[in-house]
Amino acid sequence: MVHSSAPSCGPEEHCITCGDVGIPMRVVSLDEADGLVQCTDAEGATELVDPALVGHVVAGDAVLVHAGVALARLAPEAVA
Repeated sequence: MVHSSAPSCGPEEHCITCGDVGIPMRVVSLDEADGLVQCTDAEGATELVDPALVGHVVAGDAVLVHAGVALARLAPEAVA
């Protein structure tokens, strides 16, 4: 089977590996002890997130989160 384009993951697409979605979230606070950050989505749901793949983040940064891991940085307006 030949695919016409390379598979990708993004806020509007499902993950090709597990079928889950990437969720745009905003960093709320950092926990220096364990390296995780508290994030919230546009609807107010919160999640502890590992930011290791995107590097240092600060409160207010927008990131794309999948399975508790920040996969990419997003433009600030990506999270309402």
